[in-house]
Amino acid sequence: MKVIRKYIEKIKPHFEKGGKFQAFHSVFEAFETFLFVPDTTSRSGVHIHDARDSKRTMSIVILALIPALLFGMYNIGYQHFLVIGAKAGFLETFFYGLLSMLPQIIVAYVVGLGIEFASAQYKKEEVAEGFLVSGILIPMILPVDTPLWMIAVATAFSVIFAKEVFGGTGYNIFNVALMARAFLFFAYPSKMSGDKVWIRTQGSFGAGNPEMANGVAQTVDGFTGATPLGQIATTGADSFVSFSFTNAVGQPLSLSDMFWGFIPGSAGEVSTFAILLGAFILIVTGVGSWKTILSVFIGGVVAIVSVNLFASNAIMEMPMEYHFLLGGFAFGAVFMATDPVTSARTEKGKWIYGFLIGLIAITIRVFNPGYPEGMMLSILLMNAFAPLIDFYVVDANIKRRMKRVAVKNRKGVEK
Repeated sequence: MKVIRKYIEKIKPHFEKGGKFQAFHSVFEAFETFLFVPDTTSRSGVHIHDARDSKRTMSIVILALIPALLFGMYNIGYQHFLVIGAKAGFLETFFYGLLSMLPQIIVAYVVGLGIEFASAQYKKEEVAEGFLVSGILIPMILPVDTPLWMIAVATAFSVIFAKEVFGGTGYNIFNVALMARAFLFFAYPSKMSGDKVWIRTQGSFGAGNPEMANGVAQTVDGFTGATPLGQIATTGADSFVSFSFTNAVGQPLSLSDMFWGFIPGSAGEVSTFAILLGAFILIVTGVGSWKTILSVFIGGVVAIVSVNLFASNAIMEMPMEYHFLLGGFAFGAVFMATDPVTSARTEKGKWIYGFLIGLIAITIRVFNPGYPEGMMLSILLMNAFAPLIDFYVVDANIKRRMKRVAVKNRKGVEK
């Protein structure tokens, strides 16, 4: 690292004011502070400094996302070979998923960071680090077959209209990654229906190796299978007792399959186990609020118990473990609801904010069969109300303290 540090210091003058590459100062500064903690100090005001700046915080979030990302890649390959009836080893299965997701990750980062760099350079400001997380979240919450041009358009829309127009990182009202998904949901509903997911089965893995199933080369271009939530929402079953979830080829799914993540779905949302590992990292490092995460699940429990009492169909009587293991409930609670920019910031507000997210998400799932996955809409709705929640929490605290002071003063006068 010392060699890199010396090289950075050597070329740094060329990117500062008066240097031949001063037009790219923001770009250089972004890469420098990504590699090393900035050594700049505040010149006015009162500030508290520690070794972890925003870039380091975002790096911790990315680290927490890695378990879900890696398992999601493996599951893409697993679902693929399951559909075509072929057997594959661990590495072949994983690399199939890796090669399926890698272009999406690249497109999201190139488009998003490109806009961030251009905006910072135009405004002569530092490049914000918020998109380091958004760039990996966007591919993780989209179906694996989403066309690259759609990802590019959705990423550009979310960065420009959900972030830059509000002033950039730290000022955005809505979660940037969820806005990208919401854009696709409303602009291209056939791709983002919420109850179906494509399992990539096109092409062959490796040169000269056609997909084989029982000795027959596969020529299937794609396979559409309903997600577990989509199955129960569209079957019209009268009772959950007589309903069974199945995988892409009609085999029964167990609770173990759902917990570990061997189910159809977006890459980041399938494995509850991997998501819990990420939650542990966020909570231990203090990056994610355990109060927000826990309150989301409490809100979900209240909603599930309530609808179970008045159940008239299968989805209304579905037990809470299925709600929590399926869809994006756990992923949203851990990685979306805890976004420090768009979530409530007061301690009491976090409880209220998370509780309402869980309550609304389950309500949308149960009463809107056309869109059984309600976590996205629930979080975006509460993003809009988070400042209002914080306002009333702070206002209540001020009134309580003023009342306490008034009582103390009155007692003093009486004495």
